[in-house]
Amino acid sequence: MNGSSTSGQTPPFFPPPEDAASLFFGAVMHARLKPVAHRFRYCVFNLLIDLDRLGEADSRSRLFSVNRANLLSFHEKDHGRGDGGSLRRYVDEMLAPAGVDVSGGKVLLLCYPRLLNTVFNPLSVYFAYDGMGALAAIIYEVRNTFGEMHSYVAPVRDGELSAAGLKQDRAKQFYVSPFNGLAMRYLFRLRPPTNEIAIRILEADEEGPLLSATFNGVRKALTTLTLLSALASAPLLTAKVVGGIHWEALRLWLKGMRLVPRPPAPAKASYGDPANGTATVVLRSGAGSAGARRHDALPRLGA
Repeated sequence: MNGSSTSGQTPPFFPPPEDAASLFFGAVMHARLKPVAHRFRYCVFNLLIDLDRLGEADSRSRLFSVNRANLLSFHEKDHGRGDGGSLRRYVDEMLAPAGVDVSGGKVLLLCYPRLLNTVFNPLSVYFAYDGMGALAAIIYEVRNTFGEMHSYVAPVRDGELSAAGLKQDRAKQFYVSPFNGLAMRYLFRLRPPTNEIAIRILEADEEGPLLSATFNGVRKALTTLTLLSALASAPLLTAKVVGGIHWEALRLWLKGMRLVPRPPAPAKASYGDPANGTATVVLRSGAGSAGARRHDALPRLGA
C-alpha cells in the first residue's frame, strides 16, 4: 500500500513533462554558513529522462545516445547497482520495501549526462509517479569522490507535498564533504520538474544550518539544437563538476577548514529514521528477496 497522500490530488501537483528526454538549463549554488563563509555558483545543465522510454529518448538526436557512446549520452550502468541492468526495475525494487507501487506510473531521473563518455553525478534524483500522475516517491542517489554511493528512499507522505512544492527531511548517513561529519540532517525542498525545476538541500547540525545547495533550471526538449546550446553553455560539464569539487575544497582548506575522518561506507540505501519506525536496508545484486536486507539504526537530530 502506498503510504503517501498523492493519490488524492485532483489534479496532481506538478504533473511531469511528457517528453521522453529533456534538458534543464540552470545553475548550481553552494553556500556555507559556518564555521567560515563560502559561496560558489556554476552554470550547468541536467538531463531528465523517462526510464520507461529509453528507446524513444535514444532517437531524439544523432548527437545523443542511450547505453552507448556519443557526444552526449546516458548509461544505465552509471546509476543504481552499476551493473547496466534496467533502472526502472531497480526503482521498483527499491520502492517495494517502502510500500510504494508505481508500476502503473512513470519514473523520471534527473542527472548529469555523459559528455564525451565521462560523467560524475554528486546527486541524481529519481521522481516516481503513480498511475494518476501524482508524485509518489523520491530517491536521492548521492555519490562521493571515493567511489561510494548511498540512496535516500523517500516516499511522499501526508503533508509533504503542496502547491508550494515538496518538503522532506532525513538524517545524514553518508560521507560526502571532507569537512562535514555525519551528525547532520538534510532538509530537502523541491519543486518537481515541469517546465521548471528547483532543488534545495539544507544541511544542518544541532545548532542550525551550515550548508545550502541549490539547483534551479528551465526545461527544453532534448533536440540537436538544444543539445548544442547546452554544450555551448557548459562545454566542459564533467570537468567543471569534478574540478569544481576539488577547487572549492582547496579554497575551504585555505580558509582554515580541516578534514573530517571518513567513516566506513553505510548500507547502500536508507528508508527513514528509527523514530519513524523505519530502517536502513541493503539491496544487493538480485535484490528484492528478504535475505538481501540488513537493518541498521540511524541517529535522529532535533529539529
